Amino acid sequence: MMRPLSTLLSGALFSLVLLAAASASAMGLDPAFSEPARGPQQAKGVVVWSHGRSINSEDSQSPTPIYLKTLRDDGWDVMRFDRLARNDSLGESTKALVDHVAELKQHGYKRVVLSGQSFGGFLSLMAADSSPQVDAVIATAPAAFGNFNDFYDSWRMNATRLYPLLQQVKKARVMVFYFHGDDFDPGGRGERSRAILAGKGVGYSVVDQPSYLTGHWASSTGLFLRRFGNCIRDFADDDRLSGEMQCTPRWGAHPSAELKLPPELADPHAAKQRIADSGATGGSAGPGGDGKPLGAARDSWYGFYPNGREVVFAVESTHGEDVGAVYAIGPSIDEKSAAAWTRRTGRVDDDGFLFQENGKSMLRFRMSPDGGLNATWTSPDGKTSMIAHLRRIDPQSLAQSSGTRASLAPVPAAAADGDSQQTED
Repeated sequence: MMRPLSTLLSGALFSLVLLAAASASAMGLDPAFSEPARGPQQAKGVVVWSHGRSINSEDSQSPTPIYLKTLRDDGWDVMRFDRLARNDSLGESTKALVDHVAELKQHGYKRVVLSGQSFGGFLSLMAADSSPQVDAVIATAPAAFGNFNDFYDSWRMNATRLYPLLQQVKKARVMVFYFHGDDFDPGGRGERSRAILAGKGVGYSVVDQPSYLTGHWASSTGLFLRRFGNCIRDFADDDRLSGEMQCTPRWGAHPSAELKLPPELADPHAAKQRIADSGATGGSAGPGGDGKPLGAARDSWYGFYPNGREVVFAVESTHGEDVGAVYAIGPSIDEKSAAAWTRRTGRVDDDGFLFQENGKSMLRFRMSPDGGLNATWTSPDGKTSMIAHLRRIDPQSLAQSSGTRASLAPVPAAAADGDSQQTED
């Protein structure tokens, strides 16, 4: 599994080797992605990601978090520091990681960034304490001493042992993420970390319990990539950063230009003309509305699924219990599914809307007290579902011709035109 560094830098296509082929004590670097490395002369630098450590599984087999593709696409080489659980200790693994950093610098990499999840975040910070050759650290949900339920006696050490690490970092810039609902987080780490790093005079960014992202493994999601990919990229690139970088993502605050919509929603002038031609009037399209058909969106809502795909739901017409609406979904983070939209026919259902047609996904929207919608998407075979909270937005904000909306997602995707069924995949 672990290969000599000279092999990793050869420029050949990378492929992960099965863990079974590794020796019991193996620790080393593996390629994070299948694309060939640029090499020390062409790459901006190298990012080394360290996975966590679980009791009952081998985290060395866990997938590379998707947000690291942002750095790969930005010109960085990305590697993994894989370890076997039985030999993975803070002391020994940190020493091995420091040795790898030195070797990478000797091979000509100008910058070395250490990134890590959970136990790997601790390792990355410990290596930055031990070596001045580490240029930056990106630690997500750093933890090394167990969770609240099963390891209460040592759980608080995920805070008390973390603070000295932040104080002892030699010169590296530090970016750290703490998530709401993390069973390994004793709480209060964001404010204390910010105070420590501010006093050191190094570049830093502390993202404490960001909205919409919960749990210990939140950084592995497509939503994390969409919201923080650009900020992580900018942090890694900024060698001159000497104070705090404010990381306040715009993605998800407003519909991005990556969403594809029918002309009547994308162009406010076309929408007004269609309304005039239909002779329709305005009014709420919620359950119990006036029932008059409209040629453009009466009400619209916006949000996103946990996989990082944006959603727009816009009601166009109501006739008694019947509802006509536009359902649009943004591109997938892997670029395999393009942005698409479709018109759906459904009905008013209790306190919301239900769209259930043969061969199509089922869409259910329930009104929430804040005026938004709690949305549930279920695949046509009923085996897969996703939920999202959509907030009400002005239909005029969907207009792409206004020039006020820019593509805010870090991963570009192909466009989709016209009424499409791709949203059902």
